Amino acid sequence: MRIGLLGTGPWADMAHAPALRRHDDLDFVGVWGRRPDAAKELADRHGTQAYDDVDALLADVEAVAVALPPAVQAGLAARAARAGCHLLLDKPLAATVPQGRAVVEAVREAGVASVVFFTTRFQSETEAWITERAAQGDWFTARAQWLGALFTGDSPFANSPWRREKGALWDVGPHALSVLLPVLGDARRVTAAAPGPGDTVHLVLDHAGGASSTLTLSLTAPPAAAGAAVELRGRSGVTLLPETAEGPVPALLRAADALLAAAGGGGSHPCDAAFGLRVTEILAEAEALLTGRR
Repeated sequence: MRIGLLGTGPWADMAHAPALRRHDDLDFVGVWGRRPDAAKELADRHGTQAYDDVDALLADVEAVAVALPPAVQAGLAARAARAGCHLLLDKPLAATVPQGRAVVEAVREAGVASVVFFTTRFQSETEAWITERAAQGDWFTARAQWLGALFTGDSPFANSPWRREKGALWDVGPHALSVLLPVLGDARRVTAAAPGPGDTVHLVLDHAGGASSTLTLSLTAPPAAAGAAVELRGRSGVTLLPETAEGPVPALLRAADALLAAAGGGGSHPCDAAFGLRVTEILAEAEALLTGRR
């Protein structure tokens, strides 16, 4: 499958481009970015072509991977779908529910495949754990903590404008939801949302399966306190999401496998654009509670 990359930032360079280059069943055709000089630099590093015109790239490929801020991703994803391109998207799908809904509608109308890259869902150990726990069922409650120290040290994402604006809720919240929703069922509602220090937020969710969950999310935790953990408690006892040292490139290779399977008639993947929209709806509901808009 001929695939292009939209985006030239650190995530495109360290994750998307290496995965697209390495995948045996993908032909990495080229890169488009909002800054042509950055697109050329990235293309040169990864042995592909830079495009100045995004529509020219869309015309040359069958699929695109998108590594752009969510508000930018949403518009270009809908545009790519209307051009007949399958979509390998990043989380969060969009910055607002209407933006996310427009992507889903474009995917549906064009009949293209979509996969949203939630890293934990495509890492081999954690994916297996999620599948096994979902099949097991009977969970009573869950606790998820996704704590980062993004704005300290030398993180390549420290100067990300959208992360500074939207905070942990929108950056690491999707990771936590991508684990909890397939295991506990959809969130019927966000029952509580409270701010903590920095950009920290605390959420309580009521799930369709009858369980409740609590989430603590932050990008401003002290470095010594950073880390991710998910704990489930139920009739079978207590179980923890396994730690993994697997990086993003192998996980993205599996996400590309999932896109190829869906595009080949294998049916929608659980992490398709519709799931990405549902995550966006939950984030927006929590944001409304935090900002007093409800």
